[in-house]
Amino acid sequence: MSKWDKLISRICSLSKDMRFAELKTVLESYGYTMQRPHGGSSHCTFRKAGCSPITIPTHEPIKVVYVRMVKEIVESEEAHDEND
Repeated sequence: MSKWDKLISRICSLSKDMRFAELKTVLESYGYTMQRPHGGSSHCTFRKAGCSPITIPTHEPIKVVYVRMVKEIVESEEAHDEND
């Protein structure tokens, strides 16, 4: 199993020990761009044209609610790829 497959598997199982950098890697691989916060905020926003933005805190561990949001994106992207 590749590193990518292991990472996706951890996201889909809603792992409680995900790191911000791992979620960032996945979102950027699906075409999202990260915008750094202004004014000292600890949350980064990921945007992609035609999709709702997702905001994730940079502190760790990442709460499961944020992993669940990324899981939904992974599932929708995989479903989109299967339909092409």
